[in-house]
Amino acid sequence: MTRVPQQMTAIDPEAPGGPEVLALVERPVPSPGAGEVLIRVAAAGVNRPDVVQRLGAYPPPPGVTSIPGLEVAGEVVAVGADVPLEVIGQPMCALIAGGGYAEYAVAPLGQCLTVPAALSMAEAAAMPETLFTVWTNLFERGYANEGETVLVHGGSSGIGTMAVSLCNLFGVTVIVTAGSDEKVAACLAHGADHAINYRTEDFVERVKAVTGGCGVDVVLDMVGGDYVARNLNCLADDGRHVSIAVQGGAVATVPVWEIMRRRLTLTGSTLRARDVAFKTLVADELARTVWPHVEAGKLKPVIDRTFALADAAEAHRRMESGAHIGKIVLEVMA
Repeated sequence: MTRVPQQMTAIDPEAPGGPEVLALVERPVPSPGAGEVLIRVAAAGVNRPDVVQRLGAYPPPPGVTSIPGLEVAGEVVAVGADVPLEVIGQPMCALIAGGGYAEYAVAPLGQCLTVPAALSMAEAAAMPETLFTVWTNLFERGYANEGETVLVHGGSSGIGTMAVSLCNLFGVTVIVTAGSDEKVAACLAHGADHAINYRTEDFVERVKAVTGGCGVDVVLDMVGGDYVARNLNCLADDGRHVSIAVQGGAVATVPVWEIMRRRLTLTGSTLRARDVAFKTLVADELARTVWPHVEAGKLKPVIDRTFALADAAEAHRRMESGAHIGKIVLEVMA
């Protein structure tokens, strides 16, 4: 059994700021509570909410550590009450509400998935946040089904690349937008059916052309603002619009009569604040429907670049530059 130390190295800024606040510090190793496991972190995913938290605009939910990081992969080294001892030693990846940028992190067992041989630890760490987000929003809230067509903004992002992968697995035609010809090419190479450079093309017109004027069944939007009304113009009758972020603005003006006339649905969600029971249900569904494809080597995340934990500042600079394609990962322990 791996000996668990009392102290660990982590990233835990004392105040908001630029990437330079992401310095290594010493923190106590957390203890798993009832239903939780302690993971010796091999790798942690970097996500846009981590950047927003660092800037002071997305504080952790009550009772959650201030250490950033929403997904990890590693070995279970200790368990809390109500967790079988046989779990110790198992390789797991997990969706967590915080604490990933550290040598050890606590996760509810229900939010863990076993890391199969087909995945490296870095790949496993890049899976949970985007997988849970895309599954719950595109396929559950958006009801994307085989034979339908969807529009995904930010096609080269971690969310976008995961959406493309899942659409390919489940028979959904996927159109994406991206901000450069290089990213458009990367999206097409990854499996997008169509990719639109939103800086040089009107995505509304391109969507209408691609769909023969019919529109798409679902839009997965992380922009918000004036994109929402434009997205509605991309939807077919009975289409569904799912909002998962507001990078372009938190307020939108929408044509209510068009929503009524064409029976459109506007919905959205955030994941971090949802309770363990909900996330456990999602993990169970993913284990049944998606994880067999992971185990078979048919679903892997797109990794842009990996950084050492000590270089978390560089990882955030990479994300803020917008140059990345796919996921950015911190490698914590060998």
